[in-house]
Amino acid sequence: MAADLSQLVKAYDVRGVVPDQWDESLAELFGAAFARVTGADAIVTGHDMRPSSPGLAAAFARGAAAQGVDVTEIGLCSTDQLYYASGALDLPGAMFTASHNPAQYNGIKMCRAGAAPVGQDTGLTEIRELVERWSESGAPEPAATTGTITRRDTLEDYAAHLRSLVDLTSIRPLKVVVDAGNGMGGHTVPTVFAGLPLDLVPMYFELDGTFPNHEANPLDPANLVDLQKRVREESADLGIAFDGDADRCFVVDAQGDPVSPSAITALVASRELARNGGKGTIIHNLITSWSVPEVVKENGGTPVRTRVGHSFIKAEMAKSGAIFGGEHSAHYYFADFWNADTGMLAALHVLAALGGQEGPLSALVAQYDRYVGSGEINSTVADQADRLLAIREAYGTREDVTLDDLDGLTVSSADWWFNVRPSNTEPLLRLNAEARDEETMTKVRDEVLGIIRA
Repeated sequence: MAADLSQLVKAYDVRGVVPDQWDESLAELFGAAFARVTGADAIVTGHDMRPSSPGLAAAFARGAAAQGVDVTEIGLCSTDQLYYASGALDLPGAMFTASHNPAQYNGIKMCRAGAAPVGQDTGLTEIRELVERWSESGAPEPAATTGTITRRDTLEDYAAHLRSLVDLTSIRPLKVVVDAGNGMGGHTVPTVFAGLPLDLVPMYFELDGTFPNHEANPLDPANLVDLQKRVREESADLGIAFDGDADRCFVVDAQGDPVSPSAITALVASRELARNGGKGTIIHNLITSWSVPEVVKENGGTPVRTRVGHSFIKAEMAKSGAIFGGEHSAHYYFADFWNADTGMLAALHVLAALGGQEGPLSALVAQYDRYVGSGEINSTVADQADRLLAIREAYGTREDVTLDDLDGLTVSSADWWFNVRPSNTEPLLRLNAEARDEETMTKVRDEVLGIIRA
C-alpha cells in the first residue's frame, strides 16, 4: 500500500502526527525525493527541539545521501537559522519542525538554494508523488556513490549576520523579557543578543519539545499571559515572545499590552525605507492594517498588497525586488535575508527603534497603529461557498462599498473593511475586520458574523 500523504503534505510544507501519520522510514523517502527534485549536489538540514526531530532529520539525511547528495547537518536551530544556512551556503535546505503545533506533531519546511520556497507549485507536489510511489514499490535505486554527511555549527555566523543588518551599538540600555516557550528561541536568543546593551530576562529558555509551560503559539492570547505578567513585574521596557521554531516574534509593551503585527510591519517598513534612501517596495498581505500602506507611502515607499501565505509573499518579494514584507501573523520577510522570514531580525529592529529614542514603546508604536481591528475570528460552517455567496449578496448592491476577490472576499468602504477567506484544510471561514473607531468595527464585525453563522 502506498502511504496516504493527502493529510501530511500541505500547501507549503509537510506536517503531521508522529508516528501515526509519518515516521523515519517516510522521512528517508522524503530525503531521497528532495534530492531528486532539487537536483542538488549538496543540501543542508536542521531541526528543532521536538523529541522526534533528531531521528527524522537523520533519516532524511540518509535518504538524500543514498542519492549521492552531500548533506551538511547544522543540528539544533531555528527555522530562520536554517534559512540563513541555505542562503549563506547557497544550498537547498530542510528544516524539521512543526512550528507552534503540539508535541506529537512534526514536519518539514523545505527550500531551494538561497532560501527560495518549496511549495505545492514549486516542487512539493513532485516530492509527494515520488514518496507515494516509492512507499508502494520500494525504496529508490541508490546512486553509484553515496554522499557524505557532515556537521557544521552556524549559530555564531547567523547571529553575526543579523547584527550586521541592524545597528544596536548606540541604543540606550533596555530591559527585555523574552518568552521562548521552550522552543528554539531559547537556543538562538542568548547568542544573537550577546554583547548588546540589553538586560535580558529569559522565560522558558529550556529546550523542551513537550512544551511544559504553554503552547509555543503566541498568536493565541492565552500563551502571552505569562510574558505580560512578567514584563509588568520586572518593570521591563518590552516583552518578546517567539513561536516554537522561532521564526515569528510577538511584542508586548511595558504595560503588557500586545503590539499588533501590523504596527510592527509599519515600524520596520519605515526603518528599511530609511536605510534605502526613502525608496523601495514593501509587501503586505491583504489582512494587514490600513496603517501599513499609509506609512509606506508617507516614507517614500511603494506598498504592494498580496494574498496571505509565505509562498505568495516570497514570490512577490522576488518579482518586485521588495526590500521588506510583513504579514498579520507576525511573519516578517527581508530582502537582506534572502527574502525569507525571520522574527529575530524584526525583533532587533524593534529594539533599535525603541532604544534610539527616550519614550516608551506604546508611544513609539502609536503612530503606526491608527485603526481598530477585530483580529482573526474563525467560524465553523457547513458550506464555505454558500456563506461567501451570502456575504457577497448582502454587500454587492451597495454603492458605498467595493468588493475584490484577491484572497477570499474583501469588502471595503471609506470607514471600514473586512475580509472573509476559507481555510484550505478545515471547514472554517476566517474573518478580519478593521474600522476607524471601535463602534464601527464592532458593528461591521457582528453584522458579518451574523451572516457567516446564520
